[in-house]
Amino acid sequence: MINDYFSVIRGGLNSTFQDNGRKYFYHIGLPFSGVMDKRNFEIANKIVNNKKNDPMIEFAFQGPALKFFGSKRYMVVTGDVNFKIIKKSNIENHGKCYQTFEINDGDIIDIISTNKSVYGYLSINGGFKLNKIWGSYSTTVRARVGPNEGNKITNGQKLILNNSNELVKRSLNFINSKIEFIRVLAGTNFNYFSEQSKNDFFSREFLVSKLTDRMGMRLEGVKLKNLKKTNIKSEGLVKGTIQVPADGNPIILLSDHGTIGGYPKFGVVISADYGRLVQLPPGSKIKFKEIQLKDAENLYKLYNMETHNILSKIL
Repeated sequence: MINDYFSVIRGGLNSTFQDNGRKYFYHIGLPFSGVMDKRNFEIANKIVNNKKNDPMIEFAFQGPALKFFGSKRYMVVTGDVNFKIIKKSNIENHGKCYQTFEINDGDIIDIISTNKSVYGYLSINGGFKLNKIWGSYSTTVRARVGPNEGNKITNGQKLILNNSNELVKRSLNFINSKIEFIRVLAGTNFNYFSEQSKNDFFSREFLVSKLTDRMGMRLEGVKLKNLKKTNIKSEGLVKGTIQVPADGNPIILLSDHGTIGGYPKFGVVISADYGRLVQLPPGSKIKFKEIQLKDAENLYKLYNMETHNILSKIL
């Protein structure tokens, strides 16, 4: 039996297979990686009736164009995304996010662009036929670890699919919310910085620079003055850590971050705000707000409750 598959017409700017990430490998320098926007990932799997952590294609800015070969399937795109379905008869239909659409033999799905955001997700019922690498389907491109030999999806590839599961048409009325502030906990080196710099960080706007990818987000704005030392002994890092190098411009570490680093740690973005942070494209303005650990824990519980409620509304 020949599996259904996609032929990749265009790989897109940064299209990779991702799931919720790879655990327990920090000690050999390998981060969790995984999806940047967990909520949109989980919504996509639920809509096409896949398992919660089944892998899918994550894309940034411009996504892939894929030609389908096989029997009728349902697909979904989540995020704020412009895309179209080109039928075998050459009829074009503009797609709508958060609802299944039918794809048949010879049809093409073309992910044109994200809209005032960065990441989107493409899933198909039954999912992609991939091998787990060290317990995860996530791709860490810099380390060449993960399915697809640890690489991005490129032109001319064939993406094999699993057997189709139950075909169910589903949709969700969902809008990606925005918040006024990205909330931050003080870091382990917070007191290295001048009181003026602390006040500036939590009262001034910063700009997301073009030097932003899955590894980190560089910010531009008021420079943070370090009064103690601009380099420290390398220490362990986590996703969301805000490091400040000698030039005073903060760097927020993202999903493919290095696992150790020697820049002082000003703070860390709370888990509940991470998905909104990563969707801010270059040129966006950010404001930050300091909160305490107890508040961060409560906000994370609330985030998980909201996600559960959103998933329960998928019809």
